[in-house]
Amino acid sequence: MQKKPATPPPQNGLHEEHFKNGSLSISGHYADRMKTGEWTYYYKSGGVKAIGLFVADKMHGEWKWHREDGGLLQTGGFEHGQRTGIWRRFHANGQLFDEGAYVGEKKTGDWKTYDTQGKLTKTRKHSAI
Repeated sequence: MQKKPATPPPQNGLHEEHFKNGSLSISGHYADRMKTGEWTYYYKSGGVKAIGLFVADKMHGEWKWHREDGGLLQTGGFEHGQRTGIWRRFHANGQLFDEGAYVGEKKTGDWKTYDTQGKLTKTRKHSAI
């Protein structure tokens, strides 16, 4: 991604970054120089690339990533910046590609993979922490 040089973040308030063509690249808020609340990342085309929350400068809660055409790419959660809970990725046609759980940044339990028609093709077990 080619972006204009980043402007220093404010101590508090709205922060935006733009691509060289002027379109919005990133939008979110700072509190005490830390990312907080909802942040949105964009493609040059203007579509949403990713959206989610920050708490004390760390990704937190449910996040969603989209393909440039607007289709859902993946979803997953964070707790204090670490992947946790159920994560799902999707084929370009919208069908589920794979799903499984994270605990403390590590895959755990059964991770299932599906073909473009939604048929289960593989299950891989990951040991608990």
